[in-house]
Amino acid sequence: MNNPFDYTPDAECVKAYLDLTEYIGRLKLSNQPEQMRFCHELDEGKMLGVLIAEDNDGVRHTLYAFSGQLGHGGFMFPGFVEPVFDYLQPDGYFKVHERDISLQNARISEYEKCELASARREYEQMLQVADSRIEEFRQQCRRSKMERDARRAANNVSEDEIKEMIRQSQFEKAELHRMKKKMAADLLPFEQRLKEAERHIESLKEKRHTDSENLQKWLFDNFRVLNARGEWLSLSEIFAETPMKTPPSGAGECCAPKLLQAAYLRGWHPLAMAEYWYGKPKGGELRIEGEYYPACRGKCLPVLSWMLQGLEVQPPLDTVRGGTCSLIPEILYENEWFCVINKPSGMLSVPGKGNSVSVQEWLMEHYGGKNVKMAHRLDQDTSGLLIATFTDEAYKLMQRMFATRQIKKTYIALLEGDYTSKRLPTEGVIHLPLSPDWLDRPRQRVDFDGGKEAVTEYRFIDATDGRSRVMFTPLTGRTHQLRVHAASQMGLGMPIWGDPLYGSRTGNAGRLHLHAQKLEFTFPLDNKPYCFELPATF
Repeated sequence: MNNPFDYTPDAECVKAYLDLTEYIGRLKLSNQPEQMRFCHELDEGKMLGVLIAEDNDGVRHTLYAFSGQLGHGGFMFPGFVEPVFDYLQPDGYFKVHERDISLQNARISEYEKCELASARREYEQMLQVADSRIEEFRQQCRRSKMERDARRAANNVSEDEIKEMIRQSQFEKAELHRMKKKMAADLLPFEQRLKEAERHIESLKEKRHTDSENLQKWLFDNFRVLNARGEWLSLSEIFAETPMKTPPSGAGECCAPKLLQAAYLRGWHPLAMAEYWYGKPKGGELRIEGEYYPACRGKCLPVLSWMLQGLEVQPPLDTVRGGTCSLIPEILYENEWFCVINKPSGMLSVPGKGNSVSVQEWLMEHYGGKNVKMAHRLDQDTSGLLIATFTDEAYKLMQRMFATRQIKKTYIALLEGDYTSKRLPTEGVIHLPLSPDWLDRPRQRVDFDGGKEAVTEYRFIDATDGRSRVMFTPLTGRTHQLRVHAASQMGLGMPIWGDPLYGSRTGNAGRLHLHAQKLEFTFPLDNKPYCFELPATF
């Protein structure tokens, strides 16, 4: 069985997906409302999965799945496998309690619009009236005081007049106190009604929260999945062993769990599986129609780790390619504070998972005990100029210089597509904020709501053979910034050639065609300007 987290589809999976797209094409020509609605939903973007399995007689079968639910509230469609757990039966436990929670939502909304809003409005109106009357009396008291002060300043005020003015002042203060007390008493019923309404709405919301949590717990406790040994575990039990503890929404509803469960229930042995994106990308995600993708790690890694037990599964392709990296970086310059390295594509900048040697580890061995720290990083598949420091002072300075944009970085990339045929400007600036796709790391996504600012200047150099050479100058340093800004339709709409995350996997790119070509800065410890440039080999 291929590894669902790192694989290349075999010929049977490729053919199965092509057969599936032909089936969808026939559905589009049917003019049947249900089928047209299904196809429209697919066009809006869904992951589709195929699985090749073998029965006890050695006969091979193909299973198909779509991710998640259908928009009209169901899991079933002819030609596709059933869900792992169909909790959407109209009279089933989940839907009955879900409807009850929906009614609670409606009651809360209605109460907020009517009783609570009315109580708040009446209280605020009465408060405004009270404040207005009190302020009006205060103004009257101020005018009286000014008149008394003017009379005292005349120097011909009698003793009786002074006593009268004192009595008037004392009366006004007492009257203000009485007015405040009366207004507070008049306001009290309205204040009590508002507090009662607020307490009632809080109790409704608390019940809704408790019922929602209980329903979610019921779902995860009853959502049970098989492994190849015929053993069952619930999602609650599976995720209890993970740092998340609680399953994320939609866990177990992706293509891979559906396909494996369907094969196991039929008594078939899974042989190969692949997942493809169909339709438009959703939100800020970067997906290409017809491209295959690994299973997501946030929702699927814990589930599939259980479901694959009992199967012989291929190791990740990175392991097959070689655990220990045979690549060797090249030191281009060094002084007492830092060195500049030419990092080869495929080599990690800093230590990561697995046994591959990183640039930092190679430098530490090369310099034998020096305090080597990487001042910045390049993606594993990116080549080019990288700075490492030898002292804590140099490291902190370099970090600050990168953070405050005092180091100018220039990259060269080859993009999939001809910018002239797409009528893109020869140069410009891309502003697309980015955030991690938390359920599918390390992928990043465009996020205008909560993403961090990401800004890239670009200038196209030329275009040949359907590919564009471009110079990038990133003004911020977000993860995968250049790769996302190139691939996103809101950016250049042309992925970097050979990008395994955001680009096309077809063709023989051999590597990610992104190269850190130039670094320019003035170093504070010697106040010298530095410029390092290394042309790309592609």
